Amino acid sequence: MDLWLIGIGTGNPEHVTLEAQRALREAAVILVPRKGPDKSDLAGLRHRIIRDAGAEGQIVEFDYPTRDPAIPYKQRVRAWHDEIARRWTAALSDVAPAGAVALLVWGDPSLYDSTLRIASRLSPAPAIKVVPGITALQALTAAHGLTFNTLAGAVTVTTGRRLREHGWPERTETLIVMLDGECSFQTLGRDDLHIWWGAYLGMPEQILDHGPLAEAAPRIIETRAAARAAHGWIMDTYLLRPKGLE
Repeated sequence: MDLWLIGIGTGNPEHVTLEAQRALREAAVILVPRKGPDKSDLAGLRHRIIRDAGAEGQIVEFDYPTRDPAIPYKQRVRAWHDEIARRWTAALSDVAPAGAVALLVWGDPSLYDSTLRIASRLSPAPAIKVVPGITALQALTAAHGLTFNTLAGAVTVTTGRRLREHGWPERTETLIVMLDGECSFQTLGRDDLHIWWGAYLGMPEQILDHGPLAEAAPRIIETRAAARAAHGWIMDTYLLRPKGLE
């Protein structure tokens, strides 16, 4: 089986590349995840992207499993990946594709996304093709009109969990944090940092805030909680940098 993992960006259908659109048109089967009623708008966006691309392949939907919070983090994620792979297999069991199977991946399949790891669990192993997409990092810096890095400065991309556990990485001038449901910037205890934050990047619901961390943090926490309550879900990321760097 040929499996195409297609990055579709952060929520703006206009960010889907011509290469991604062509791949969707050429795919025989398109897998679409369902993540529950609270995230039905994400499935709807995937269907819109498929329609806009002029794709005519068979659409096969599957339900995403939930993670078990009672077991250790890495064990929990590996079990979750195993179950997703099983659900892919089950969803395709009644399908005999005459060509490639495509899966739409939020953002880019290579950046803090586990679709490639899940695909490696399939048996027999598929021939994998990756179509890159616009990442949340790019969408965030573009939305704020911000450079990704300081002049000759190091950048670290990390998660909220690692920020809480390990603090600010050494020799880093720019820190970008993803997958942070706990607003871990609260743990840093520094008064020299500036934050650029964004949620629903690239979507009509996009929300932005920035400023000195001590001033912006309470606003962001309040805004984030309200947005999550209103939509039932939230995807956000932020960039931190000491003040005064170019």
